[in-house]
Amino acid sequence: MGVMTRHEIDPATLAPGGVYKLVNACVVPRAIAWVSSRSADGVDNLAPHSYFTVVSVDPPMIAFTSVGWKDSAANIDATGEFVVNMAAGGFEDDINATSTDFPAGISEFDAVGIEREPSRRVIPPRVAQSPVALECRKVDITPIGNCHLVIGEVLHVAIDEATSEPDPVTQRHPRPDAIHPLARLGRNEWAHFGTTFDLKRVPYRKWLEKQSSRGE
Repeated sequence: MGVMTRHEIDPATLAPGGVYKLVNACVVPRAIAWVSSRSADGVDNLAPHSYFTVVSVDPPMIAFTSVGWKDSAANIDATGEFVVNMAAGGFEDDINATSTDFPAGISEFDAVGIEREPSRRVIPPRVAQSPVALECRKVDITPIGNCHLVIGEVLHVAIDEATSEPDPVTQRHPRPDAIHPLARLGRNEWAHFGTTFDLKRVPYRKWLEKQSSRGE
């Protein structure tokens, strides 16, 4: 590989919104949390958030970032519960439509025509067509810069049997090739599921043995 010619960027020199667009294009692909919540007044909200990840495994916790103080964060702060529904291929238009800035009193489920499914452990409904749903209880909402980090403990997991397979450790393993999970990139770019490959971690002892054999 040849030497790269790099363009050096000082974030402080960018126009308003420039840093947001640049970082979004650099941190890719980003899984999409399709978050359902219910307001204190009983209105069901549904919105996609692409700043989403796992933050703990014992206990299991996930987190998403709300850019600004939006309905998802406000509802979760008020009621303490939410559901992260997996954004699957084939529902791009519906997911994108739920990012519309509907007034707080309008449910995206109803406006877009998304079918609800009752949750087992929390009050907010699941998205019926989503192959994976993580029912969560609020752990914390922390303001960071102009955003709010929402952390939730996973209380219950619901997985579509048609797009998963039995697993001796997890009971069910979602199959990416059947779900075709969606991801966000930069600008207005989205991505479909691509190819997968297995690559196990190498214990240090094995790594040393491999390096030693190369030196012989």
